Amino acid sequence: MGDLAAYLDTAFWVSVGAILLLLVISGLFSGSETALTASSRGKLKAQADKGDAGAERALELTEDNERMIGAILLGNNLVNILAASLATALFTRLFGDSGVALATLVMTLLVLVFAEVLPKTYAISNPESAATRVSRVLRYVVAIFSPIVTVVRWIVRRVLALFGVTIDPDSNIMSVHEEIAGTLALGHSTGSVEKEHRDRLLGALDLSERTVEEIMRHRSQIETVNADDPIEAIIAQSIASPHSRLPMYREDPENIIGVLYARDLVREMHRMVLEAGGDYAATRGLDLEALARPPYFVPETTPLDEQMQEFLRLRRHFALVVDEYGALHGLITLEDILEEIVGEIEDEYDTELAPEIEIAASGEVGVDGAMTIRDLNRAMDWSLPDEEAVTVAGLVIHEAQTIPEEGQVFSFHGTRFEILEREGNRITRLSLRRMDG
Repeated sequence: MGDLAAYLDTAFWVSVGAILLLLVISGLFSGSETALTASSRGKLKAQADKGDAGAERALELTEDNERMIGAILLGNNLVNILAASLATALFTRLFGDSGVALATLVMTLLVLVFAEVLPKTYAISNPESAATRVSRVLRYVVAIFSPIVTVVRWIVRRVLALFGVTIDPDSNIMSVHEEIAGTLALGHSTGSVEKEHRDRLLGALDLSERTVEEIMRHRSQIETVNADDPIEAIIAQSIASPHSRLPMYREDPENIIGVLYARDLVREMHRMVLEAGGDYAATRGLDLEALARPPYFVPETTPLDEQMQEFLRLRRHFALVVDEYGALHGLITLEDILEEIVGEIEDEYDTELAPEIEIAASGEVGVDGAMTIRDLNRAMDWSLPDEEAVTVAGLVIHEAQTIPEEGQVFSFHGTRFEILEREGNRITRLSLRRMDG
């Protein structure tokens, strides 16, 4: 090998310096790739809106991920290959033919630790901060390598096309809804997002995917007023009712002719009694049809977000739901839609109802048959499907392909369903148990 000191000349130190510089540049490329791909575009957009020029540059770079990553990989491979070549020449000069193997070993270790793991670890722990810092340099790198990347991209797509593979840059891009929902689910599973917060945010996101039919009060549960009843009976019913708006019908309960507002009724009664000198009997002359407001009908297939916008636009809180044949199907209020976001809203006039869910010490879950599958999933953190049915009872009937009898037991979707109560053709109470828990 000769005298080692004879090789430690200017060329040696220049080569060592060049290798170290190339390792630093390689680390910059590696860290930049991780930072720009791992950073949240939402956070970068928020920073850019506050005037952060680095965040704005990072956003521009990530608009075309394929070009950005291509330029970074091109630059990274160039400096890595150049560093390896210099190291091989240097070690061959020092150690002869055995220098090739030694150079490979040393450069692999240096590149792995200082040009890959170290910068990527930093970038993944501070993605947005790192992305804003490297964006200035990366902008010029991408611009310089863009023509070469374009040619490489063309070659790659033509080669893949020979094997029947078509590249669509937008095919794997998730919608904003899916991205947010996935982030919330991940945050909840790791404990960083509380269940209540997750449910509220997902409830707001899901409004566009759910329809009025899913949350409306069925017509069998609607309290109505018969316009043919005596005035005294209607007044008593309106005052005693926990509801401030009552649909009014004539002859047939589905023949809704108007909606009686308790406030309108009391205001008109007050006016008539005053004009009659305090004689309450004057209220017998009330014209309920003239007093009632016109009914507002909506299709059962209306998405909840659209219905909420209509409520706000029309300044209404109450609508009657009709099916495709125009028959009364139920009713929905603005409060019903808001409850899908914030949970149950109760006031001093709400009546006490039996709980929809009762969890026994044995793990059995008692469920009201009319409870929606979505509400059950939210309450119990389950994932029963709600594509074919809205309510728990509807899911059982759909899967069983019949109306079960009391005491029958079914097992599907990882859950055991036992029919506890049935009234006519309606399943009113069930007992559920997860078979995997």
